[in-house]
Amino acid sequence: MAHHNICPLCSSPDLNLFLKADDYFLSRENFSLLKCTKCGFVFTQDPPDESKIGKYYESDEYISHNDSTPGFSNILYRFSRKIMLKKKRNILRKVTGLKKGGLLDIGSGTGHFLSEMRNSGWDVNGVEINKKAREYSVSTSGIDVYPPSEISAFSSGNFDCITLWHVLEHFENPFEYMIEIQRMLKPEGILIVALPNCSSFDAEHYKEYWSAYDVPRHLWHFNPETFKLFAEKNGFGISSIRTLPLDVFYISMLSEKYKGTKLYFIQGIIKGLWFSLLSSFSKEKSSSLIYVASKQNS
Repeated sequence: MAHHNICPLCSSPDLNLFLKADDYFLSRENFSLLKCTKCGFVFTQDPPDESKIGKYYESDEYISHNDSTPGFSNILYRFSRKIMLKKKRNILRKVTGLKKGGLLDIGSGTGHFLSEMRNSGWDVNGVEINKKAREYSVSTSGIDVYPPSEISAFSSGNFDCITLWHVLEHFENPFEYMIEIQRMLKPEGILIVALPNCSSFDAEHYKEYWSAYDVPRHLWHFNPETFKLFAEKNGFGISSIRTLPLDVFYISMLSEKYKGTKLYFIQGIIKGLWFSLLSSFSKEKSSSLIYVASKQNS
């Protein structure tokens, strides 16, 4: 287990227990989240080692690795995904200023975003840790998707854009990935990172039941301030922050389910609408955020 005596982000020894959360998704094990009193960074303390974390993803319910996952909530997820694919495509084209180029999607799952971008004229590649998801991408769309162990084989300065859609929070060592991302991006390249926001209205409301803590699969819990610090430490500057407006409904619905709410779907929709209304006046309190970044030395 990775035990941290100092903050992984700012190296301060001033750490306090933030909350304890159960793995409601699968194991029902309890994990501690610590918070740095200096920089505010929240992280999962003592998660399973990388060699053992795989079993916490071994469920047919894990939607990003299994495109045929049953259940009403996952049907809703797939419906939302169709809408968000177009939004992601439009964001990428707008922030890069390109109609086509070279794209690397890290944590590409079953490849739907890559397919969307390839159909829009982009030259795409993916990196995905789950073998089943990689094989699905290859068999259904013929897109080249590689395991993380092969990321160093990509040429330096090769990509116009690198995307990580709800992926960075899973990495055992995100700093190592950022070194590779710096290397692979063109000098004028754009990095797009989507993350849950642990300072959102819904996170503050649900506390330990907030489904986007997703322990122990999520190791790092960012908000706008801590991600800005993380980006700067890795040579990136944040140029804009955008929202993923549908995420709050899925997250609220799962959070209500984890609380044991009988009509969790209805309550999740109602709460999601309320959080959406609140965050319309305060974007940086939204459930999920998209960070657009570029190299500071470019």
